[in-house]
Amino acid sequence: MLICGVDEAGRGPLVGSVFAAAVILPDVHSIVGLADSKKLSEKQRDKLAVQIMSQSVAWAVASATATEIDQLNILQATMLAMSRAVTALSVLPDEVLVDGNRTPILNIPSRAIIKGDATEQCISAASILAKVNRDAEAYALDLLYPEYGFAKHKGYGTALHLKALKEFGPIPEHRVSFAPVRAAFAQRILFE
Repeated sequence: MLICGVDEAGRGPLVGSVFAAAVILPDVHSIVGLADSKKLSEKQRDKLAVQIMSQSVAWAVASATATEIDQLNILQATMLAMSRAVTALSVLPDEVLVDGNRTPILNIPSRAIIKGDATEQCISAASILAKVNRDAEAYALDLLYPEYGFAKHKGYGTALHLKALKEFGPIPEHRVSFAPVRAAFAQRILFE
């Protein structure tokens, strides 16, 4: 029976896409150290991601853009990214295990498991791939917009990010439906 783990990364940031990954691990593998991606260092995640991609039966990463997040809301955009990841798999699983308390609408039996990224290896693997891809987007945005410090805060609403948002205004990749970005847009309009 092929079990697929699904998890997301990037629900909280003020900028960029929300990412989801789907991973089917083989019954036997040599990947050591799988855990919730938030409990691992960036170096550990990067190393594990390579092993996950090379040893998985199948894996896929998908996203929903900032525009889709603004149109749908963050929860629905997350579900969209998750369903995209599952449908992008080269092999269809028999069951999908999703980290959290709800599952996207799929044509495959699925179960939500709260804190599944700490208890199910396939979900841990998905958590790692989603986070690595989400961070890669933050680094790419940092190259385009170095004044925002995305490499440091990954788009979360830190003091540094909020200061840059106030000083430079939102970029096209900012999530307008998130309050600090909406406020920055309103401030820009007031002073133009």
